[in-house]
Amino acid sequence: MICEPSPDCAICPRLHAFLAEWREKEPGWHNAPVPPFLPVGSDETVELLIVGLAPGLRGANRTGRPFTGDYAGDLLYRTLGDFGFARGKFEARPDDSLKLEGTAIVNAVRCVPPENKPTATEINHCRQFLVPAIRRFPHLRAIVTLGTIAHQSTIRALGQPVSKHPFGHGRMSIVDGIRVFSSYHCSRYNTNTGVLTEEMFRDVFRAVREFLG
Repeated sequence: MICEPSPDCAICPRLHAFLAEWREKEPGWHNAPVPPFLPVGSDETVELLIVGLAPGLRGANRTGRPFTGDYAGDLLYRTLGDFGFARGKFEARPDDSLKLEGTAIVNAVRCVPPENKPTATEINHCRQFLVPAIRRFPHLRAIVTLGTIAHQSTIRALGQPVSKHPFGHGRMSIVDGIRVFSSYHCSRYNTNTGVLTEEMFRDVFRAVREFLG
């Protein structure tokens, strides 16, 4: 069953109010829960799911497509293309020629949070959409979690305690037959401060590619 939040989802009052504020400021933006980015073909083709934190204010919240419109997307989609998980040209807009191959992308929190910091309650509320987002892909074999929040919410969505599958860059856990690879988030902050280098990020997807074949 595919379960998605409504365009005017009000489950999280703070996020709902924040989106209403930005609809007034920027009526041409998406300013709503951001849906998954799906590949060419049906759900049956998806073997890899990438889980991010939440839409960026001027990125996915503006464009309506995950990781589209900010630096994190530049690094992510370049890496996906290099390892055969995407094709076409990424031009940071939803109508570019970029297509995913056997891969889908979703955020743990669908609405943009103030200062990019969702609360624990908001993360928990939005997991009701993450659970079916994972279950919709019958041939899913691998998940890449970008950052601690995305990782922990994914592990909980898979019905497991975080204590058994802790976050760590480059770590891999097997949960219910799915391999979960964790990575630092590909944000500009992380790359500028050296927390994450491009090669570190590529190493994660290299491991995923080797696993999937």
